[in-house]
Amino acid sequence: MITIYHNPRCSKSRAGVQLLEHLQKPFETVLYMEDHLSYEQLEEIIKKLRIRPFELLRRNEAVWKEVYKDKNLTDSEIIKLMVTNPQLIERPIVVNGNKAVIGRPTENITLVL
Repeated sequence: MITIYHNPRCSKSRAGVQLLEHLQKPFETVLYMEDHLSYEQLEEIIKKLRIRPFELLRRNEAVWKEVYKDKNLTDSEIIKLMVTNPQLIERPIVVNGNKAVIGRPTENITLVL
């Protein structure tokens, strides 16, 4: 089953949902801003993305710039930060089995279908 980690307030995230609907792919939506991810869930997603936690950070968010930008954080600390502040998670994330992508640009989503 395809899962999209979605924030309806984000245009790129909405575009990801629309693409999956257009392609008529069955998928599950996780509204991660409402149903916060656990450390373990986020760690698993990052492994499937095959990236470092820092690469999943939205570094233009105010909380990052104002509080954390100049700190030298470990991977574990970055994951904890994203769990506590889900607005820092890049979106959308689409997971299909053991594969995952960040849907920016939206066409990236086709790489896991």
